[in-house]
Amino acid sequence: MEKNTLNNIINDLRSRRDALSLCHEHLKHDSDQWNKLIIFLSLSTGLFESFKLQMGINNPFVSLVPIVLSSVIASVSALIKFKNYPAQMEILLQSQALLTNTLTTARNEIEITPQLLKLYNDSLEKLEVSIYPDIRRKFLKDSHNNLIQIMKLEQKYFKTIEMINSNPLIKDDGSSLNSETSTLESKDNDDFCEANTLQSKDII
Repeated sequence: MEKNTLNNIINDLRSRRDALSLCHEHLKHDSDQWNKLIIFLSLSTGLFESFKLQMGINNPFVSLVPIVLSSVIASVSALIKFKNYPAQMEILLQSQALLTNTLTTARNEIEITPQLLKLYNDSLEKLEVSIYPDIRRKFLKDSHNNLIQIMKLEQKYFKTIEMINSNPLIKDDGSSLNSETSTLESKDNDDFCEANTLQSKDII
């Protein structure tokens, strides 16, 4: 779809930047899960070794357990290195920074300029080479749905504020509430003064 208005360009940049953020979040979650697994297996190996030494277990099958756990840890570490999560996330962060810069420039403009179009096209190219098409499709869909929900919530929020500001009954309720609060405070003060007076009489 051709973006021929400034508002369309801004919304498109927002959705694509959010798609990169969602993809980065997904990669970070996967990386954290694998790293947590390595930590758990490492602690389990150390705990098992300490338990075996304390209990004096010399069973050859039991001795194989730490070897198996160490092999699993090495396999998971090799898998993480193969997936190269840090490099992928760094590419996404760079693309996201470019899109954010272009989005800021677009918001500061009042019309589409040749410079803005160049930045916009550069941003699209950077996005397209950052992630695979099928992954881009998935996260763009999530980003579009998320932005639609945000816009709906914003519309509901501003309509509610407008209704409150234009409805005198709501304002009167607020003022009556303040008057009731003041009445209650005054009553509490009177009760406090009366209690002090009674105490003074008892002392006399």
